[in-house]
Amino acid sequence: MTPAASPTKRTLSTADVRREDVLEAGMSVFAERGFLGTPTTEVAKAAGISQAYLFRLFPTKTDLVLAVVERSNERIKATFVGALAQAKAAGSDPKETMGDRYSELLEDRSLLMTQIHQFAAAASMPEVAAASRAFFAELHALIERETTMDPEAIHQFFATGMLLNVMAVIGATDQDGAWAQTLRVC
Repeated sequence: MTPAASPTKRTLSTADVRREDVLEAGMSVFAERGFLGTPTTEVAKAAGISQAYLFRLFPTKTDLVLAVVERSNERIKATFVGALAQAKAAGSDPKETMGDRYSELLEDRSLLMTQIHQFAAAASMPEVAAASRAFFAELHALIERETTMDPEAIHQFFATGMLLNVMAVIGATDQDGAWAQTLRVC
């Protein structure tokens, strides 16, 4: 007689793990239709949880949106911090290194669209506008502190980044002609 197989223990997800699942799902789902146009039921479904549980993790839709905005912004900030450290270690131009790393981020459609939707939502969601301003202030302070860029160069860096966002969203490539080639050069 063989011993009975012991039942496999089921590992339950903690709230922190589920929050991470929801944030990842939120990045993807909100990227499709924006923060205002996406019902929370779609985020819950994508995360594999009930809407009721989603609201236990994030009490309001605004709380969820702000968490996704923060996730997106933190990823960009971490990329710049890493690029600055890389440039310093290699003795290379920090502006160029940050630009290269940011261009790589633009290939992540969810991240790109989360940023675009963040700026659009800021017009009608004061909490998102405040988070956006805080994010830009942090990036500005980081770049001002860690580079020798003057205010005009910092302005140009941010302006170029925003233009690259738009060009990526509309899918402009060099094959679109001289106008796209000109606007995509940084």
